[in-house]
Amino acid sequence: MELLTSAEAADYLRLKERKLYELVAARAVPCTKVTGRWLFPKAELDRWIAAALAQPVGLMPAEPPRIIGGSHDPLLEWALRESGSALATLPEGSERGLERFLAGEVVAAAIHLHTLEGTGTDANVEAVRRTAKTHDAVLIDFVRREQGFVVGPGNPLGLSDIADVVGRRARLALRPKGAGAQLLLLALLHRAGAPFEAIAHGPVCPTGPDIAQAIRAGHADCGIATRSVANAAGLGFVPIMWEDFDLVLHQRDYFRAPMQAFFRFLSSSELKARAQEAGGYDVSRAGQVRFAP
Repeated sequence: MELLTSAEAADYLRLKERKLYELVAARAVPCTKVTGRWLFPKAELDRWIAAALAQPVGLMPAEPPRIIGGSHDPLLEWALRESGSALATLPEGSERGLERFLAGEVVAAAIHLHTLEGTGTDANVEAVRRTAKTHDAVLIDFVRREQGFVVGPGNPLGLSDIADVVGRRARLALRPKGAGAQLLLLALLHRAGAPFEAIAHGPVCPTGPDIAQAIRAGHADCGIATRSVANAAGLGFVPIMWEDFDLVLHQRDYFRAPMQAFFRFLSSSELKARAQEAGGYDVSRAGQVRFAP
C-alpha cells in the first residue's frame, strides 16, 4: 500500500495543506494516523476522488436503499446497529444479495461464497471479478469466521464430518438455494463423492439461528452454521473451516456517511470484545480492502 505524507497528499490533490487538514478534521478524506503523523493511502484517495466525480444531468446514479443484503451474520447485525450507521439488513443468502446489489436494490451485499472444488480460489473475489456491473465495486473484509456443523449438546450422534452425516442418516437442516452455507454443503458433498440425495433432509432454515432453533426443537440433528450461532444457542459445534465474510459495494457508496460510520466502527474495541465473546470470529482485518478493480 502506497502511503502519502500530508505534503505529498496535498500536492497530489492540488490542495493547500491547511485545507487538507480541514478535511481530516471533518473526517471527509481517507487517512490514518501512525506514530503521530497523518498518512494518506493513495489508492483510497483515488477512490475518494472517483466517488465525488460530477456526472452529466441524467447520468447521476441513484443512491441505493440503505440496506445490506446477502448473508446473515449476528455480529454484522449487531455492528450495524451499534455503529449508528442507520443501515438495515435483508438476509436472503449470498447469491441473492449479490443479485440485489447488481440491480441497485441494496447498497451492499454480505457474501461468503464457496466453489465445489474449494481449493486455490477465493470465491468472493472471483464473483466480483467476473460479474458484470462490478467494474467500480470494492470488496471489504468484515470478518473471517468459523463454519461447522451445529449439533445437539454433547454431539449425541458423534458426527465429525460430512461422511458421518450421510452414513448415520443425521437429519441435516438446510439453507435456501444460493446461501453461502448451502454452497458449502454442496462443496462438501462433491468432495466426498456423495449426491445431495444421500443426506437425510431436515427443514429449510433462512438463517443460522433458525438452524439452531430447529435442532433445539428436535426437527433436525445438525446443520451448517457458524460457531457463534452454536455458542449463542448452547449447542455443540463440529468445525469445518474458516471462511471470508465480506461486503461488496460500489466505490462511490464507500465514502457516503452511512458506510463511513459503519467502517469506522470496525476498528473499535467494542467490536473486538463482542467478537471474542461470541466466538469463532477473527476481526484482525476488519475494514480492509480485499479487492478493487
